[in-house]
Amino acid sequence: MKKVYLDYAATAPTDPEVLRAMEPYFYGKFGNASSLHSYGQEAKKAIEDSRQELASFIGADPGEIVFTSGGTESDNFALLGTAYALEKKGDHIITSAIEHHAVTEPLKFLEKRGFRVTYLKVDKHGLVSPRDLEEAITDKTILVSIMHANNEIGTIQPVPELGKIARERGVCFHTDAVQTVGHIPLNVDELNADLLSLSAHKFYGPKGVGALYVRKSRRLETFMRGGDQERGRRGSTYNTPGIVGLGSAIRICREKMDEEAGLQVSLRDKLLKEIPARIPEVILNGHPARRLPNNVNFSIKYIEGESMLLSLDLLGIACSTGSACTSSSLEPSHVLLAIGLNHENAHGSLRISLGRWTKSGDIDYLLEKLPQVVQKLRAMSPLYEER
Repeated sequence: MKKVYLDYAATAPTDPEVLRAMEPYFYGKFGNASSLHSYGQEAKKAIEDSRQELASFIGADPGEIVFTSGGTESDNFALLGTAYALEKKGDHIITSAIEHHAVTEPLKFLEKRGFRVTYLKVDKHGLVSPRDLEEAITDKTILVSIMHANNEIGTIQPVPELGKIARERGVCFHTDAVQTVGHIPLNVDELNADLLSLSAHKFYGPKGVGALYVRKSRRLETFMRGGDQERGRRGSTYNTPGIVGLGSAIRICREKMDEEAGLQVSLRDKLLKEIPARIPEVILNGHPARRLPNNVNFSIKYIEGESMLLSLDLLGIACSTGSACTSSSLEPSHVLLAIGLNHENAHGSLRISLGRWTKSGDIDYLLEKLPQVVQKLRAMSPLYEER
């Protein structure tokens, strides 16, 4: 049976070249980077090389990079670290209604401890209005957190404009760039970002490693205590193989990103055109043009997304009905509800995300099988009969 992986937004395979770069640091070069002997210094140099590689890629200084265990920790560090560092200045935080749970959950935690959070609404395409942000900021606002691009619907936010508004008001600005780093060009100064989160496994690096960019002028309360690693900002033995893998992955993205994005846009646009042409009564979720090069999200009326997902999986096609972090939940996506979908249509969503190894033949196979799956499921749907 043909196997087609179209869920790169959930995770990507580790590039074989990245694996080769990591391998020596599991055995031959296994030293603890905090040790003073040659084994430790060898590991430390590898870490600093990766720090330099990542910093250069996002337009930062190496000293502004803090390595973490991934996007979730980076988001938590940004939010909790800022809140506790600035709680004497204010207690108000602003975010959007479509953030990843790695942002919304720590914000709920902070709300229970007395902080106030404003959740900005989005339009039907998932865009935050800069005017809404401007109106929401008060003299007690200490942090704005708006994702660079949404992980479900692919909409790219006007982050440079949003960050500029926050900067002009003297408010710290964080952006979750987990879905964009390695896929589209970005620069922390152009984004007006004070804090930026990323995760290696989204751009063909290993799982379990990520980073948080922290502008030099910003102070965070230490998130993980226990050692003086990362200039005292994040205690824990360095994950040297993982950090080396992150650096290798970002180097490959630097070389391949533009070409890959061009190829993915052509395949993405084929799906955007062909799925509505082959399947009646579908809804495009996300902005029609201002979206990630590898993201397609449709709601297909009158069927359940889970049934569609499982039917496709039996045919060897791996897609998603939304965020992998909440795929076990029976509740409809908060993102799809926020852009105005009703519960029925939100439950019928299908996210298709492309990557480095997606071929034209994979798209053709999906376009052949998906209409058959939809037709079969609709034939069993009471909602379809009652339409």
